[in-house]
Amino acid sequence: MPIVNVRMLKGRSKAQKDEMSRRITDAISEVGQVPKDAVWLVFEDVEAEDWYTAGVSASDKRAAQAKAK
Repeated sequence: MPIVNVRMLKGRSKAQKDEMSRRITDAISEVGQVPKDAVWLVFEDVEAEDWYTAGVSASDKRAAQAKAK
């Protein structure tokens, strides 16, 4: 059974996660030729202050972008 772990910044709605789950499940089922009920997804919402890119947190990047506006 395929297990997909989706990590993303916190803030997506249940409706958005439902749609992502449906599309990811469809793709894996079709390409991997497995039944849809064999595909498991786990969403992990990560706080912006815990998500870093190039040594800078997403919360700091957002603050800098807001300040630049």
